Order: sequence, then C-alpha cells, then structure tokens
Amino acid sequence: MTKPFIVIGESVHASIPHTKQVMEQLHEFGPDAYERPSRQLEYIKNLIDLQVDEGASYIAVNVDAFGEDRPQTTVDMMLEYVGLVRKWGRSVAVCIDSSDRNVLIAGLKKWYSGDEKVNRPLVNSIKPDTMQQMMELKKDYDYAFIGMLMSEQKASGQAGSGSVDRLYSLARQMFEKAIGFGFKADQIFFDPAAFPLAIDMPMEPGLAGYTYRAFETIQKIKSDPVMGAVHCVLGVSNAVRDLPGRKIGLARAYVAKAMEYGLDAGIVNPKHHLHERQADPKLLELVDAYAQMDGSADAMDRAMRLMGEFCQAARKTKI
Repeated sequence: MTKPFIVIGESVHASIPHTKQVMEQLHEFGPDAYERPSRQLEYIKNLIDLQVDEGASYIAVNVDAFGEDRPQTTVDMMLEYVGLVRKWGRSVAVCIDSSDRNVLIAGLKKWYSGDEKVNRPLVNSIKPDTMQQMMELKKDYDYAFIGMLMSEQKASGQAGSGSVDRLYSLARQMFEKAIGFGFKADQIFFDPAAFPLAIDMPMEPGLAGYTYRAFETIQKIKSDPVMGAVHCVLGVSNAVRDLPGRKIGLARAYVAKAMEYGLDAGIVNPKHHLHERQADPKLLELVDAYAQMDGSADAMDRAMRLMGEFCQAARKTKI
C-alpha cells in the first residue's frame, strides 16, 4: 500500500511578495489587528482556509522576511499567525517555520497556550547547532521536526560541500539524538535541500549536482533499516525558481521523480496537488537528467541539453 504524501502548505510565507505586503499592512494596524475585521485579515483567513480545503497536512507560517533589522517583530508576528492557524485551521496543525531559534520556540509555546486540544505541530527547522536546545523542549511540548541536512565543511569529493555520505551521516547523528530525547521515527523529517534546477551546475569538474545529492541522500536514508520510518521532505518551489515558464508542471515532475527515491513530504502549494496528478513525460525526463548528474561529463551534457530545450519551449507555454 502506498503511503500518503504529506503536504505542508507554503502559502502563509512572507517571502511571497503580495502576502508580505498584506502581513506588513496588518502588523501596522496595531495590537487588535488580528481580531478586528479587515480586508487584510480576511486575506490571511482565506489563505489558511484554501490550504485546508485542498488537503494540507500542515499549514506553514514563515515571517522571517521581517526579521533582518527587527528580530522581535518576527517573534511577535509568529505568535499572532500561530494563533490564527489554531483559530481557523480546522484542526490542521501548524508548521512553525523559521531560521531563528527564538521564533521557533515562541511559536511552539503559543501553539500549546490555549485550553483546546491541538494536533502535534511541525517545527522547521532544526539544525546541528540548535538541535540540543530545541530537542530539550520535547519533554514539555510534543512536536515533530524537520532536520536540515546542511554541511559546512569545505567542498570536496562527490557533490561538493554536501556529499551523499556526509549528509546521510548527519541524518544518522540527528536521528540518534532525537530518539534519545523521545522522538519517534515518524516524527522526524529530513530535508536535504531542493536546489534550483536553473543553476544546478557543478562548480568543479567531476562533482555531482545538487539534485543528484538530494535525491540520493533521500534514497540512502529511506533504505536504512533503522531510519526507514522517518520522512523526507523538500521545498519544491525552490527547485523551479528562476525558470521561464511551466513551473507547476516541472514541480509536478520533480515531485514524481523524487518520490521514486523515497520522498514522502513536500513544502508546496496544496492547490496544485503535485503528487496526485500525472507528470509530463518530457518534464520527467528533464528532472531525471538532473537526478542522474553524477559528475560525469555525459550526464552533465544531457542535463544541460534538456534544460536548454525546456527553456526554449517554456517561453511559449505557461503551465
């Protein structure tokens, strides 16, 4: 039996220009902005409603775009948006998404601050340098988490700065730490990072591409007899950035190909139903070329040729 694909709705995200504008306006209305009826508040409610209607497993909230020069604002805003998901999400759990540990902690505490029963939230993300403090919260706040598989070591060997073996080793390290803190395997998600196909070009001869690295890492994790029950997730929109067209179609092909390697969760727009609808064979061929770009000249030439053909055709086709 095929396991269900876990859909993490991405729409309440301040990196989306119009959504950021609405969030900014809402914030400027003052302390009662998130309770007093307004066009902006209705817009946020609709974002939450639509994602629930389309079958989202989680509603992600990210307000990091406001935090570069005002970090307390991101904490304050996360508190409000977590409250809105709890209010309007119809029991769908929040995914608290931030690169700031303080924002993650604040959002997690807010989720559990009410009297009503709530479903287990997802925290995105935990990194090697934050996992100790974040995982200690498990004893007081039940949650699942996304572990970012990122290597800071100097680029070397296959796939450069993040070889498959290195990222797999990091996953094992985080997994063992998490189990020690009381997490179950199915409460752990690993994200080896979706890299934009448009610029997935090895910087040195003989290095594999980043799509190859991500997909092979997923396969290695899911093949591990100890870690097989964990989830693997990718931010699919990142993979199709900066392309001239057919982004939804290519995202669908990207998900279909990644699922062959074991992907079972995605940070996506739920209305596109990427995992449910059949992908265009030509787009699958393109994604496969990047998934196979193992550092050999032939594999790179194939990927570059197919990308060139795609870009030329995509300028004439919108979806």
